[in-house]
Parts: sequence; structure tokens; C-alpha cells
Amino acid sequence: MHTSPGTQDLGGGFRYHGVATPVSNHRGTVATIDAAGRDILLVWLFDHRGGYALLLIDAETGASEEFAVPFAPGGDCPYASLLSRANRYYTQFNSHFVEFDPVQRAFTFCRPTTPQMAMGMAEDDRGRVFAVSYPDSGVVGYDPATGWWQDYGSVYPQNWRQYQRYVAADNTGWLYFGVGSTASQIVALEVASGQARPVLGELERGRGTSLVYRDLDGCVYGQPLAGQPGPWLRLRAGAWEWVPVAPEQAVPTITGSQSLCHSQFPSGRRLVECDLVGRCLVTDGPGTQGSRRLQFDYSSDGAHLMGVALAPDGTLAGGTAFPMRFFAYDPVADRWRNHASYGQWNTVARHGDRFFVGGYGAGFLLEWNPAEPWVPTEVGGQGCNPRFLAQCEPDINRPHCLLAHPDGRLLVLAGTPGYGYTGGGLLFWDRQTQTAVRVGHADLLPEHSTMSLVAWGDGLLLGGTTTAPGTGGEKKADVAELYLLDLATRAITWHAPVIAGAQEYTCLLARPNGLVYGVVDRRQFMVFDPAGPGLVHSEPIEPRFGLTATQQGPRILIEGDDDRVYLLCVRGIARIDPVTHEITWMADAPVPVGPGGDYHQGRVYFGSQSRLYSYAVAAGGG
Repeated sequence: MHTSPGTQDLGGGFRYHGVATPVSNHRGTVATIDAAGRDILLVWLFDHRGGYALLLIDAETGASEEFAVPFAPGGDCPYASLLSRANRYYTQFNSHFVEFDPVQRAFTFCRPTTPQMAMGMAEDDRGRVFAVSYPDSGVVGYDPATGWWQDYGSVYPQNWRQYQRYVAADNTGWLYFGVGSTASQIVALEVASGQARPVLGELERGRGTSLVYRDLDGCVYGQPLAGQPGPWLRLRAGAWEWVPVAPEQAVPTITGSQSLCHSQFPSGRRLVECDLVGRCLVTDGPGTQGSRRLQFDYSSDGAHLMGVALAPDGTLAGGTAFPMRFFAYDPVADRWRNHASYGQWNTVARHGDRFFVGGYGAGFLLEWNPAEPWVPTEVGGQGCNPRFLAQCEPDINRPHCLLAHPDGRLLVLAGTPGYGYTGGGLLFWDRQTQTAVRVGHADLLPEHSTMSLVAWGDGLLLGGTTTAPGTGGEKKADVAELYLLDLATRAITWHAPVIAGAQEYTCLLARPNGLVYGVVDRRQFMVFDPAGPGLVHSEPIEPRFGLTATQQGPRILIEGDDDRVYLLCVRGIARIDPVTHEITWMADAPVPVGPGGDYHQGRVYFGSQSRLYSYAVAAGGG
């Protein structure tokens, strides 16, 4: 995909270069019919704004209609949806529950809810629809026949954020849902009274998610850990017992996560593909036309831009999320390149003639050679470009830092661990030997994850941690720390909570004089001397300039020419004096500054939502 948006001069040194990935992602797709009995497709649309609309596509003509959700998406989006037996489509996100009726071609019900988004949904025998939500097991129920509505609030609060991917109702008026990921649990809720209670004893729980499903016999069956061998629980009317096996005759329901794709139309035709990138719909099945390929259209404000770095070929490259895409912007030709990417490119860094990527999920590492043709990545594939190097789940699932060591040989990936885990490790990749070494958090700082890294001195790394656990995990560390690690032994030689109360060392930058600049919790600037080791300078950022910019892989301390360093804040751009360390405000940005970027030919490049911008910070920056 190539686009040529035409750079726009915004004045004051700022330029707008275009949308990196001008498409949206689906968050649930179902095949059904409209009032006339025609095959239609319903698609929840998601771009950087969140789940902004429902797309209705006529599967016989390709004609499409777009229905804006009846509340502000607030950056949130569907994580579960359900098509009821009465042919109505439901979801819950940004603390709102909604119903869309394809017969009326309208949203016909909307209510605010306990926060935040449904992770699982179910329909009971009476046609009532239930949703159970992240982060604290909020439960809501709605009866479209009578208008009955109930928000039960959070029925199973914990000190960690919960995922409830499996929800089921028995034939007596009880609702059950499985909880994950720090410690599995099955919760039983009496719909009439709102009373809820956990089913599993502490010794029966494990890291992961419990499973429940509704069987044709009227009971709900559950597993303490989804997919694990062992006995099942049979649950009915709020009581339960262990049974050796489950009937596994599930009541058919059309529900699922954000990847839900129900492909069977009532007419007997089948959805083969709904491509939001190419805006193409393919169906096949009975009928005189057989396979049918149609074009459709929809509006999009573009996918989230994750991060930007200067690539060896002089382009500004990185990735977007939902859909997962690679982009490269050529500032000379004012031209974009865009491809489907392997996973979500959280962290990007140039290393010699190559460009490396640390991505979510499973904490993978890729190597891209810009001088060679693009060949889609496959694990174990030959001739791929980008090339898959390694992955390190559960030690790292969501990368936050990728250090390209100045020795030209070593790369170090860091981040938070897998779902339900606490404490992230490090992945060391040796470009010369093409080997990877993983070090877990227990051998570093237990219950911490590394958020930022720099090379320092002779064979040392300075790291800054975060107390944040893996997604859905339990926070266990009280204060983030700085540490020194010996590369020869991969062991920590010193560590300390340098900044009182810090929760993350957001970003670090090594300076030629041996000092290290750092941003703490997006609100404090520090200068640290690892030789001491000791704090040289510290000052608050937020009162004068607001919070710094952010993304899962922050790039907010930008090194320019002549020892200059620039700081990206949400409000705009500042400069740091290399001698006094004083921060001077340069310019208010015309847009909120988001993902951090890089410096190239007198300009600092940065992202804002789905778009790429730059600012002239030096002579020759245009």
C-alpha cells in the first residue's frame, strides 16, 4: 500500500505528514439478515478514537451504512459482543451497554454501566442478555422483551484487573462466569437477588482463566483452568458438584471476544472474507452466483501509531495497532509505504544497517533490512524480511524498551510479562552468534519489570524498572528502582529506589559525559551519575510543561545534533541544556503529542493518535 498525502505546513515550525495507516479494525463481525431477509454483515469499527461505529454491509450488493455509537467511545472499544436469538447485536465498552437492531437499522438501547468493558457475554433461556466486565467483574443484565435492566455493580472485586472471557446462564436463573488471569475463579450470581459468590477454593485456583459453558442439559459446566485435564464442575441453581467429564453439548450461541467472526448467513451463504484494508467482501455458498466478491466503503481516522524511529534508509518507520501494520515515511519523496506486520510493534530501534522491533504478544524480536524487498514474517520461515529472531513469553509479553547497544552487536529487549504474571525479564540477542539468552525477573529484581535501559561505561547497563505487572497481573513491588547490570555475568551489581515513590522510570538517555537523563512517571526529570551512583539533578516537569508524551515503547528523550536533547511533552516540545540541565520550552504543538519519535535533518518527528508530525528544532530543519 502506497499513499502520498502531501505534507502540510502548520506554521511555527510544525508539519503534518499524514495518517500512517488509514484503515480501521473490526472488533466483532457477525453475518445475519435485515428486515427484508437480505444477507447483511455487522462489523464493530475501531480506529484510534475507539469503537466509533457499527458498519452494516449488504452482502448482496456491497452497499454499506455506518451508524455512530450513541456515546463517546473515549478510546475504548468492544472486547466482546453477542448476536441474540432475536437478531440483535450487543456489546459494552467505555462503561456503556448498547443494543443494535438490524431490522430497524438503529441503536435501540443504550445505558451507562459500572466500568468498563465487557470481556464476556451470554443470553439466557428467557432472552435476557448479560455482560461481565473488566476490570472488577461488573455485571449488567437486559431483557429486550420487557425493558428490564439491572446493573449489579462489581460483584467480585480484587486487587488486580480481571478478565472474564467465559459467561453462561443455567436454566434456573443463575449466571456464572470464569475469571482470570492472576488467579482463576468461577463466580456464581443469582440474577433475581444479585447475590454472588465464588465457587473455587483457594487450592483449586491457578494462574490463568476459568472456563464455563452452558450445556443442552440445562446445567453449566466449568473448569478451574480452561483447557486443563481433570474433573469438571457441574453448576445449577447456585449449587455445584465435581463430575469426571462434561457432556460438552454446548448450547449454540453467537458470542465471543473482539476477534468474533460469525460467518454463516441464515440464507446458507458463508462469509469468506471481510477485508477492511482492501474494503473487499467475499462470500460463497448456495445460489446461482456461487462465490461473490464485492467492494464496500467506510470512514476511518486511522489506526493508533505505536512509535517512530529513523530507519537506516532515511525513512521514519514504525508500526500501528489495530490493525497491526508497518509504515515507513520518506521525508524526501513525501511518500508512505504500508504493509501488514507481524504482531504489534511496541518498540523500534535502528542498529547499523538494520531496524529492529520488539513486539506484543509473546515478546518477539524482529530484524528488518530496508535494503531488501519486504517479505511477510513467518516464524521459522526462510527469506522473510522482517526476519523473526526470538520470543520470550512469559518473561516478556508487552515490550517497553529495545536497547540497540553501541557495540553494534547486542540488542536487549525488556518489558512486562505475560497475562496474570508479575515481574518481567530481559532478552539478550547477539547479532554475531545469532543466539538469544533470557533472564527472568527472579534473577534480576523480583516482581519488577524493566521499562528503560541504556548502555553505560565498560560493559554495564543502567536499567529503570516499573512496578506495573503483566496485563491482568497483581502489582507487588511498592517503588520502582534503578539498577546496574554487568553484561558479562548478566547479574545486577547495584540497585536502589532513587526517586521516592516512583512507579516507573519512563525513559532513559545516556549522555556523552557519562551522565544519564531520565523521566520518572512522566512528571519528573532527573540526571543520574552511574559512577557514583547518585542523583545529580531532579526537577518536576508537570507544573511547568504538563506530562510527557507516552506509548508502550516511549521515545520521549530525543538526541539531536551538537549534543542537543529534546523532551516530548503532551503539550509540545522542550529543550534540555547539556551543561545546566535546565529545561526550556520551545513550542506548543498544534496537536497532543503522543508516541515519541526521532530526530532527522533538523526535525523531531512524533506521532499524535494516527498521524505523523514533525517540528524544526535546528537550522536546516526546513
